[in-house]
Amino acid sequence: MTPSVHLLTVGDNVVDCYPDLGVMFPGGNAVNVAVNAVRCGARVGYVGALGTDRAGRLLYRALGTEGVDLDLVRVVDGPNAYAVVHIVDGNRVFGSGELGVSRFRVREADLATAAVADVVHTGECSMTEEDLPLLARASRLLSFDFSERPWDYIAELALHVDIAIMSRPEGEQAEAVELARRVRALGPARAVVTRGAQGAVLLGPDGLAVAPAGTGPVVDTLGAGDALIARLLVGLAGGEPDHAALRAATTYATATCAQHGAFGYETALDADGEPSPVRA
Repeated sequence: MTPSVHLLTVGDNVVDCYPDLGVMFPGGNAVNVAVNAVRCGARVGYVGALGTDRAGRLLYRALGTEGVDLDLVRVVDGPNAYAVVHIVDGNRVFGSGELGVSRFRVREADLATAAVADVVHTGECSMTEEDLPLLARASRLLSFDFSERPWDYIAELALHVDIAIMSRPEGEQAEAVELARRVRALGPARAVVTRGAQGAVLLGPDGLAVAPAGTGPVVDTLGAGDALIARLLVGLAGGEPDHAALRAATTYATATCAQHGAFGYETALDADGEPSPVRA
């Protein structure tokens, strides 16, 4: 990959708590995209709010270890966000969770960094909807993960976005392509629909690209979509053709499913199964 590619991710972070395993992992869409983009050769900064508890410290340490720029991170007194995760037949199923201190608004320094990044990424879990027009005006390319949100949500925000990403793990390819066509008609230059084990489709300036999922063991699908987004954005920003970037992204995403958690850093939960409010 091209080392000069510069990404900025804005928004959510969590610790993913696996009570059945007694462990937690750092995660969240914006965090997962940041870490995987670094692993794919990009220079990456992260904007978000981390708590001062053990969970927040785990996230800060993991991001720093991976080489993500933390200059724009807010450390806020209080508990970090967390989500409870169960694994059913290799697929992640979310349970309860708390937002903690994760809600924030973008600042001028964030927008200044967005203006010099090749791609800015945020998404539906990041609570950045109110700031999306600001991010759109500042960014060269703005990527947004709509995940499985309904059409009304997509239609309201897609006009601000250059790369719109949806998730539809069920259904036929033709339905995914039609969704991509509808979304692209709203304004984004590229519309991507991830399809889980069926791969992904991308509709862009060069037409339709289709890629199957990669091959390999599937232990835990948590974070696979975020890994796909990271590899796709790094590829597109680095000048790869759509079809090549998409194929590399689905292959990369499948490879991340071979272990629990989004990108590692397994840490024990408290005895009561909580992410631990105890300050370390």
